[in-house]
Amino acid sequence: MDEPTVTPELLCASGDLVERGRAWIWDLQQYGQPVRAFAMRFEGRVVAYLNRCVHVPTEMDWQSGEFLDMDKRWILCSMHGAACEPADGRCVGGPCGRGRLTPVSVHEADGQVYWYPSRDLRPVPFDDPAAESPR
Repeated sequence: MDEPTVTPELLCASGDLVERGRAWIWDLQQYGQPVRAFAMRFEGRVVAYLNRCVHVPTEMDWQSGEFLDMDKRWILCSMHGAACEPADGRCVGGPCGRGRLTPVSVHEADGQVYWYPSRDLRPVPFDDPAAESPR
């Protein structure tokens, strides 16, 4: 049986992600629960992860969209100082041990960045439009 085709979700314009700059943050659901994710450009490639420390489930950015250390080399958890490799999310230092950030599948095409929902990660559902009022 064929797997269902996953429709990509528009995230942002490619130009919104500057090399080693501020990340793009968005809301989604993991296992039906609200979470945040972030996307950034690192070494010319867009990478995305859940905004959740490997060590303790807390958001990592020290200011909104700011994840990299002063040298713009590592993703740092603002709470514990855990350092992760931006290219693959692997923990390289601090209390996160051998863990890694939870990746979010992204793709860049035609000047846009898209993310791909999965079985575990879904878009935030919006309310259905209100029914038209009776006249």
